[in-house]
Amino acid sequence: MRPDVAGDPRSPIHRLDPRAKLLGLTGITLVAVTTPLHAWPAYVACAAALLTIASAARVTPATLWRRARLVLPLVLFVGVFVPFVREGDPVALGPLTVSEQGLQTFATVSAKAIIGTLSAVLLGATTSFPDVLHALERLKTPKLLVLIAAFMYRYLFTILDEVARMRAALAARGYAPRHALQAQALGRVATALFLRSYERGERVHQAMLARGWRETMPRLDTLAFARADALFLAALATALLTARALA
Repeated sequence: MRPDVAGDPRSPIHRLDPRAKLLGLTGITLVAVTTPLHAWPAYVACAAALLTIASAARVTPATLWRRARLVLPLVLFVGVFVPFVREGDPVALGPLTVSEQGLQTFATVSAKAIIGTLSAVLLGATTSFPDVLHALERLKTPKLLVLIAAFMYRYLFTILDEVARMRAALAARGYAPRHALQAQALGRVATALFLRSYERGERVHQAMLARGWRETMPRLDTLAFARADALFLAALATALLTARALA
């Protein structure tokens, strides 16, 4: 199993076409984003759909939290100040006074952030990044954006290895800054890293052109949209749109 994929790779969710998962989980996020607070049953329907998908894919809550904690706490930390700065009817919460409209905004932002983050986490947990790029390419996403994302994913680890080697070289030379004036070496390191990355990119581009690069990533496999994919999208659309309409 790929290190970036979690759960059971034999589950029906993992075996779905990447386009179906991308469209379905993006649709859940769009429904949540376009839902006002008074239509809260739609949030419940989105959360239920995510829990069902996670259960079918056997993605544990610990895995969801381990991946979501990189983004979600920051969003909620920023949103928690909204009740204190937004004008509205005052509400006493112990020694604190906040606005009712601010609390509603915080609740709405929190619900949308949680659903959107879990949707992205589930997509990443059940679909490898190259498959996501392949799905975006087949869905007619601008080719340039797909290529930029593909090369960033491919060479990010190479740049990180370069950074690790440069840090080891600094440590071997006794570099241990104790105040800001001693941090000027980091500027030179950053400049060297940029120049090395640029030169590497030029060499890679020349090598690709020499091998007949035609601005299209070669694929060994082809995507096939099966009946299970259509049923997955139909079930999601029926449940979410019905909940949104009734709410």
